[in-house]
Amino acid sequence: MTQLASREEVQARDDEVQRRGRELGWMSLGLGVAQLAAPDAVRRISGVDDSRTSRTMVPLVGVRELVHAAGLLASRRKGIWAWTRVMGDAMDLTSLGLAIAHRDGRRRRRLIAVTGAIVGITALDLLTAVQATRAQRSGSGRRGGHMDLTATATVRKPASEVYAFWRDLANLPTFMAHLEEVRTTGDRTSHWTATAPFGKDVEWDAEITDETPGERIAWRSTGDADVPNAGTVSFVPAPDGVSTEVYVSLVYDIPGGAIGKAVAKYFGEEPHQQLDDDLRRFKQVLETGEVVRSDGAPWGKRARKEFPQRPAQPLSDAEFEKGPEA
Repeated sequence: MTQLASREEVQARDDEVQRRGRELGWMSLGLGVAQLAAPDAVRRISGVDDSRTSRTMVPLVGVRELVHAAGLLASRRKGIWAWTRVMGDAMDLTSLGLAIAHRDGRRRRRLIAVTGAIVGITALDLLTAVQATRAQRSGSGRRGGHMDLTATATVRKPASEVYAFWRDLANLPTFMAHLEEVRTTGDRTSHWTATAPFGKDVEWDAEITDETPGERIAWRSTGDADVPNAGTVSFVPAPDGVSTEVYVSLVYDIPGGAIGKAVAKYFGEEPHQQLDDDLRRFKQVLETGEVVRSDGAPWGKRARKEFPQRPAQPLSDAEFEKGPEA
């Protein structure tokens, strides 16, 4: 599996595919209009004979081009429509090859010139189709694709202390529910292990790509990660002069196939809520040294071992009568 591409890279690829698809759409529109509006001229220029079959086929090809134009100009799924153009090009090249074999003189030279032009167009169609398919697989067009998560929490501790706790990456499993272990392998590198929904752990190596001590940490997976991912966390002093506002952004590149479906299901219907819960536990760990959990909540091994987990308890009658201040 390739390393996770940034959202900017994915967007740039998609923009390029969309632009090229629109260009092919306008090309199809021009060809279709010409073949329907002036079929005799098209046949004469291309060197095609004046048989009944040719008089029928040229307008039909024009209709096909208009269908391609509609799909390429109106739909964002450029890959599908680019592949239909590739198939149409193959049909055209086959027909032209048969025509060349039965022609000579000026018509043969014209047919060869037209065939050369169609070969060039086919190459462009094929390139667009392949790029669109790759973009769809690596972007939001496929099941899972990029999963972007953001969350914010205010921790009643100074930014330097909050940053130091997070920067010790081995602390992450104490509040990120699905992490089993983050092992430091170098000054800016680490190895991550997380529980997986299909009975096995998933692992990956990661590196810190950008860091401002006390303010910001950015990291991303490297190499052949089971689940390519990247993240940033910022630590901003709160207006009260005591607390720290923590801003987290995570991006997961969900793989395809059965594993991808399982991972996507594992994140649940509310992955943003899961990240919010992780930050809530982060706040509790730093402020109180313990975590209030719900029964059945998932926990990493280190979190279970090192931090006391106080189950949530129902209010007593006396506490209920006192109201929220209890």
